[in-house]
Formats: sequence, structure tokens, C-alpha cells
Amino acid sequence: MAYTVIAEELREALAKDDLQTMEQLVADMQPADLAEFIQEHPVDINLKLLSCLPIKQRAETFGYFSENDQRELAEHMDESTLANLFIHMNSDERADLFNLLEEELKADLMRRLARNEREDLRRLSSYEEGTAGSIMTSDYVAVPAQSSVAQAFDIVRSTAPDAETIYDIYSIDHMGRLMGATSLREMILARTTARMDALMTTELISATVDTPQEEVAKLISRYDLLALPIIDNDARLVGIVTYDDAMDVAEQEATEDIHKGASVGRLDDGFGRARLRDLYRTRIVWLVLLVFGNIFSGMGIALFETTIAAHVALVFFLPLLIGSGGNAGAQASTLMVRGIATGDVGVSDWARLLGRELLVAGALGLTMALAVSPIGFWRGGEEIAFIVGTAMISVVVLGSLIGICLPFILNHLGWDPATASAPLVTTLIDAAGVILYFSIAAAVLDLPGLF
Repeated sequence: MAYTVIAEELREALAKDDLQTMEQLVADMQPADLAEFIQEHPVDINLKLLSCLPIKQRAETFGYFSENDQRELAEHMDESTLANLFIHMNSDERADLFNLLEEELKADLMRRLARNEREDLRRLSSYEEGTAGSIMTSDYVAVPAQSSVAQAFDIVRSTAPDAETIYDIYSIDHMGRLMGATSLREMILARTTARMDALMTTELISATVDTPQEEVAKLISRYDLLALPIIDNDARLVGIVTYDDAMDVAEQEATEDIHKGASVGRLDDGFGRARLRDLYRTRIVWLVLLVFGNIFSGMGIALFETTIAAHVALVFFLPLLIGSGGNAGAQASTLMVRGIATGDVGVSDWARLLGRELLVAGALGLTMALAVSPIGFWRGGEEIAFIVGTAMISVVVLGSLIGICLPFILNHLGWDPATASAPLVTTLIDAAGVILYFSIAAAVLDLPGLF
């Protein structure tokens, strides 16, 4: 049954407080769809709907909620219900939720969990946010490297129900160090007496617990992995990051880069569900800074009051020219930021890309100059047409070079290249474009200039 149909029937059941119908309907919904439906309602309704689910399905659905919704729901659950939910959640999602809770609630949960679960939760929740350790799960299958295939299958059968994936079976030594991996297919086809260390692949792609999460996502994407093993500083296998978690990281990083590209701060709950206070907070800082940046454009105009007074027609083309330079710079900056983020562009490519952008920007500027020069001729004659055409080429080239260089410079300084946002690049080019335009005009018209 389609989600929209079930959702409508579930709304009717809620209105009638028909518990039996609610239980039937939520059982038919996919966890992601149910999470979307639940988040539209108040906390008390959400708790009622969650209580209609078997505990395993409830735990799976809970993982699809936003951080704020998870925190709010958890704080309204009684301690025993929350502890039961924790036990059945995936280890990585459990650790993420644990870090959202108040200290008093954390302590109460710890008392209610078994020793192994407490240790696992304490370890996973201790890793720094944004690292492989913070997104990995400890629900994986590992077998001794010297075990036989038959012995390994016994271990797989006992641990598979709680594992995130069983397609790769990891082999470890007596110290827990990662030795290799064997696909489930290879195990099925092998003799039961064969040893795992004879079957396993030792050339593994892995990451450490301190590896940035975006690097983990890149590795999984680059090598088409279902899961990436994570090791500690002593090469011990401590967890895995699965491809679905990598997809979440990639989406999160792309969203952050897009927001930074528009000079917007991070929105934890996304734009659709963000509070007014958060929307204001994430945008106001850069807007105020850019206001003061635009003052330099006004100062540039003030410096050329004599030039403007002599040829008022020049003012007509000012928005057109600085807008074109800003657009060209924003395009170049966006391409460069994305290239750096995906690994398509490195520091060693800077000189080559700069030279290529100079040629492309020159061609773009020339084309735009040919398009706008006739208007300059119509408004002020040959001199104005020449000024406008020359200025157009100059500001487009300048804007493109600023747009291409700024992300490189920020990246070299260890800052996020996405900080080279379109508004920032446009503001810089506006001020530079004003001075460049009127300097060209003053030189051509033989009027007093800046120098």
C-alpha cells in the first residue's frame, strides 16, 4: 500500500484513538516512512505510535529521526523503555543518541545496561565528532585467522543476527589485529577444512579511528566497498563503516559545503524544520560582515567622483560590469571548491588550472565585451564603448582569478575551501571591479584618476 494511503488511514486511526488499527498500519510501513510521519506530530502522539511497534522495528525507526527529535523523544520516555530501546539499536546509532542526552540520563542508562553494552557504548561515544570512530559500528563479524572454514561458519551463525553486514568476514590474530578479509561467497565455495588465513585477502583498504569521516566516505566510494574496516593505533579491528553510513556522511558534507557556499551556517534539522532563531543565527554573521565589505565598493565610487561627474553615462554600466565579474568569480569558486572536495583537484594542479582559467576567462570576457560594447556606443560613443568593453574583459578575468585562487589559498592555510563562498567572492570583486572600471575610464578619458 502506498505511503500516502497508509498515512491518511493512520491519521484517521489517531483521531479515533483506534489502537488496534494503529498497530496494524505502523507494522505495514517502512521505518523511514514511519519516521517521516511520526515527526509531523507532537511528542505524546509520537510515543504512542512508537509503542505500537515491536522493539526491533522501533529501534530501527528511531534511527531515522533527526538529532533534536531523538533527544526530545528520549527525554520523554521512562528509563526502562529507553534502556530497552538502547539495547536493540545499532551500536553506532546508540552511541550518537547517547551523546545527545543529559549527564543524569546517561548515568541512569549506564546502570541499566549489561557490562559489555556499557563498555561498547562508552568506547563508541568517546570518539571525536566527525571522525571514523564516531560513525563506525561495532556490529561486525570477525573470526580468528587460523580457524577453519567450518569453525568460522559457527562464529558467523552466532554473530550474524546482530551484524550490520556479513558479506565480508574479517580475520584477526590473537591480539585482535586485522589480518585480512574473506567474502562470504569464498567461504561458501571453499572446503570446510580450509583455513581462513589461506583464503583471506590481505591487501585491505582500511582507516583509523581518527580518519576524518569525509575521507572514509571517499574511500568507500572510490573502491566500491560495502564496508570499510576501522582500526585503532595498534592495528586492532574496532569497527566498520558501512556504505549507507558513508552515503549519510557524503550527503551531510555536501549540504554543509552548499550552505557555506551561500555563507550560511550549519542547520542541524535542515531548512524545512529549522526554527526561526536558527535561521537568523546561521545567516546574520556573514550578512553583516559582507555589508562592511561592500563599503569598499562605495569608497571606490567616492574616489572617482570627478570621473563620474564628467561622464555620467559611466554609471549606467557599473552594476552590469561588477555583476558580471561577480558571477564569473562565483562560477570559478564553485567549480574549484567542489573539485577540491571530491579530490579531483590538488595543490599540484594550481599552476595548470590558473593558466587554463586565464584563457577561459579571457574568452568569456571577450565574448561578453562584444555583447555589451554596442550598448556603450549607443549610450556614449566610441570612447564609452571601448571603456566598457575593456573593463568587461578585465573584471571577468579578475573575478575568475579571484574565484579560482581563493579556495586554493584557504585550503593551503588549513581552512575549509568552501568558506570561499559566492557572496564573499562577489563582495571582493565588487570593490576591485569598481576601482578597475573607473581607473580604465579615467585613463581613456584623460581625467584625474586614483593614482
